[in-house]
Amino acid sequence: MAYKYTTSELESYLEFGIHLAKLAGPVILEGFNSRFSPERSALLVKKGNTADLVTEWDQKVEKLVRAEIAEKMKDHSFIGEETVAGGEECGLTDAPTWIVDPIDGTTNFVHGFPFVAISIGLTINQEPVMGVIYNPILNQLFTAAKGQGAYLSKIDENPREQGKRLPLSSPHPALPLPTLSMALVAGEYGSDRTTEIIDPKVRSMRNLSAREPSSLAPGRAVGHAHGIRCLGSAAMNMMALAQGQVDVYWEVGCWEWDVCAGIIIIRETGGVVVDGCGREVTDGQLLTGRRFLCVRACSDEKGNTSPEATLAAQTNIIKEVWSIVEDFECPRK
Repeated sequence: MAYKYTTSELESYLEFGIHLAKLAGPVILEGFNSRFSPERSALLVKKGNTADLVTEWDQKVEKLVRAEIAEKMKDHSFIGEETVAGGEECGLTDAPTWIVDPIDGTTNFVHGFPFVAISIGLTINQEPVMGVIYNPILNQLFTAAKGQGAYLSKIDENPREQGKRLPLSSPHPALPLPTLSMALVAGEYGSDRTTEIIDPKVRSMRNLSAREPSSLAPGRAVGHAHGIRCLGSAAMNMMALAQGQVDVYWEVGCWEWDVCAGIIIIRETGGVVVDGCGREVTDGQLLTGRRFLCVRACSDEKGNTSPEATLAAQTNIIKEVWSIVEDFECPRK
């Protein structure tokens, strides 16, 4: 069943998403500032993996947000990182679905590295249509709704009236990159350090940054990118790209709650999000496939930003990345 919605309904969902961020922000900030106190929150390790962390603050924020959605959006579904980790099913349907990561960058949160955010996305017909990402430590609020642009503001500002439209380059997005060798690339090694995941990821990252053909991956091209940056948060990596601070973001291993909000925000800047390893997928398959490649917005030499003017250049970078990284699965179980 296809769900229909109006522009005014979408605007109300965006306002509600910002409301959720305002509720969650002080809780996240309290936990961040109390991490070194004697009463600091208990640190839990998921499934015995010391790289995959959760605190009571993650659980507290998700409980708060979920309760508010259940009260105000009774007909909508909910997918959250901590509830899925707790055993609930993660079934994405066409119904309006709020997809939430209460604290994206939990390891950053634990160590005091300020790239931490709540990520709040809404899908309708399995397509991301609204996104809110809020970093309360840096007071950065990123917002977007389908067809309405993407903005960066502070939490107490009206995004459209007082915020800055994304990307932040002026007067137009930067010109496209002719090759990956001129790109600043974001990526992560992730929390899944099993051999079948970390080995192809390391080889792929090596080839993105290498100058000479890799003995780790014979026969593959190499990118020799300007640099690789790891912020420790999918949401923050995506927002760096949305702002135009990095050119490419590649990662295998993220979940839908990590990227749902970021996908619509990037798309509203003029950026592109596709499968990380070169497969043709629907929006629903992209969200749940755990493999992502994002390329920033760009303009042509005349300042045109239409897809007709920019997609070919973005596609060239996409194909170059696909030729370098390895195609591997990231299981959902």
